[in-house]
Amino acid sequence: MRSTSKFISLILRHKPEVIGITLDEHGWADVQALIDGVNATGRHHLTLEALEEIVRTDEKQRYAFNEDHTRIRANQGHSISVDVELEQRTPPAVLFHGTGEKYVDAIDQQGLIPKGRLYVHLSTDFETARRVGSRHGKPVIYQVDCQRMVADAHVFFLSANHVWLTKYVPAKYLSKCEGHDDLQQDENSTMIPREGTDECLSKGELPGADDRVHP
Repeated sequence: MRSTSKFISLILRHKPEVIGITLDEHGWADVQALIDGVNATGRHHLTLEALEEIVRTDEKQRYAFNEDHTRIRANQGHSISVDVELEQRTPPAVLFHGTGEKYVDAIDQQGLIPKGRLYVHLSTDFETARRVGSRHGKPVIYQVDCQRMVADAHVFFLSANHVWLTKYVPAKYLSKCEGHDDLQQDENSTMIPREGTDECLSKGELPGADDRVHP
């Protein structure tokens, strides 16, 4: 089922044409057309019940049905131009982005760009960002100063599966959180870098915007 889920992700986010279907302007696909197209490849066997199980159990809640389960779409992560009716929201003061060490030089110069996707994806906590970064080799975690970004008129969206999205994060709003081997985090706190050090502090210790030193 995992390989089928990955194939569905490819279809609903990037290449619906691989099974001969189309998405509407809001990213919706016809469920029966999806099932028939997936089965026609001969590599996967998909039923409505199996598709509902994939949607229900996906740990990141990547997919959503409409009310009568006749249409399905990916909640975010598209590389094709669709409007998934994202909700514009004010983000937390700090979010995180995990990446691989091999991308650090480019990020330090260019900031975070969507590359093949429509938006930059940001995490609410350090550990999630670390897991994301680990997919790309040795992880490096960036803190994103969303408080400054909002003050500078940058727009953020929150997807249906609670991923924070924005079009671009200039390098001036980024700082690395490097000393994570010694992190201490209680259940009610989010770890963020301590200014001028390789340590991190809890969100509750975050200084006011006027007191912070920015890169």
